[in-house]
Amino acid sequence: MTLIMAFGLALTGVSAQAADFDLMAKKARGQTVYFNAWGGSPQINSYIVWAGSQIKARYGVTLVHVKLTETADAVARILAEKSAGKTRDGSVDLIWVNGENFASLKRQGLLRSDSWAFALPSFSYTDADALPGIISDFANPTDGLESPWGRAQLVFGYDTQFVSNPPRSAEELANWIEKNPGRFTFPQPPDFTGTSFLKQILLEVSPDKAIFAAPAREADTKAALAPLFAWLDRVRPHLWRGGVNYPPNYTAMVQLLGDGELAIAMAFNPAEFSNGISQGILPDSVRTYIHDSGTLANVHFVAIPFNAAAADGAQVVANFLLSPEAQIRKANPDIWGDPTVLSIPKLDAEDAAAFAALPRGRATLGPADLNRTLPEPHPSWVGVIERAWMARYSGNE
Repeated sequence: MTLIMAFGLALTGVSAQAADFDLMAKKARGQTVYFNAWGGSPQINSYIVWAGSQIKARYGVTLVHVKLTETADAVARILAEKSAGKTRDGSVDLIWVNGENFASLKRQGLLRSDSWAFALPSFSYTDADALPGIISDFANPTDGLESPWGRAQLVFGYDTQFVSNPPRSAEELANWIEKNPGRFTFPQPPDFTGTSFLKQILLEVSPDKAIFAAPAREADTKAALAPLFAWLDRVRPHLWRGGVNYPPNYTAMVQLLGDGELAIAMAFNPAEFSNGISQGILPDSVRTYIHDSGTLANVHFVAIPFNAAAADGAQVVANFLLSPEAQIRKANPDIWGDPTVLSIPKLDAEDAAAFAALPRGRATLGPADLNRTLPEPHPSWVGVIERAWMARYSGNE
């Protein structure tokens, strides 16, 4: 096949996909999409309101944000509907999900199953080779059952008043902690940031990282976690408060950094430390870095339940949330600061320039500085790590 013929077929495929989407968007007009998403952030809530206004004006679809405290609550509701035989007109049309909750929805057959996400016109702006997380959610293939929305990556923040050359590996960090007792800690698991830090160290110090891509039941978990606990046993006596007490969450930990008690902390959003500076929680001297081998990164998604009442409208919403326009706005730290899942080289010059022109906080790393990532372990490892950590350490409080 000649290059010209291949290009022609590709264009035909793109045109057909666009035509299919246009037909679906017409069917969606007048629908109301109940979007079940975490409601704990005023910035995110405002962003969803903006997206809803744009979707209403362009497609005639009404977006209702059902604010969740825990995503698992919506997962349980979908499961209850399936158990009750409610195969149509479900209460959830679109759900913000990833990791363990996606694995649960997929395993129980609670998702729309026609690989709809891969057919969205906006999906063509993504690049799975550059960002494998858009098709692999915590080592679980998405199979097109969820559409990527944003991404997160673990970053370390340090106060340059106390640290001139931050440690850039688990080994260097252990050495630094030993030489600077009381200046480092992490949130107590099962806090999300605390558990993410444990996963980061586990992946760095383990001789065989591949075992964490498979379900934990397939491994000797005690042997697999031994390198992590050897690292923790080494540093624990030198942690803040001797490793006896831990901050309950990210907010408490970052306040310790702001107060000067800690010199290094961590967050799962590259913009968090800049946000802390702008809010006056952190001093202007705080900067961020990642480890040389990369840091834990994942993608968050939106998914459509199997019995969604407004499945067409939900696809329209998902496509807009993945569009360059919506992703540019979402990546703006003045609005949300959630990193994009789009591939900049796949965008037109105007959209690429818009991403390049986005403001960036003084402590926020650029895309080129965040291009080294580590994949999330299979979600089954989360509970294994947390239970083992608590059994070993939390009883020492």
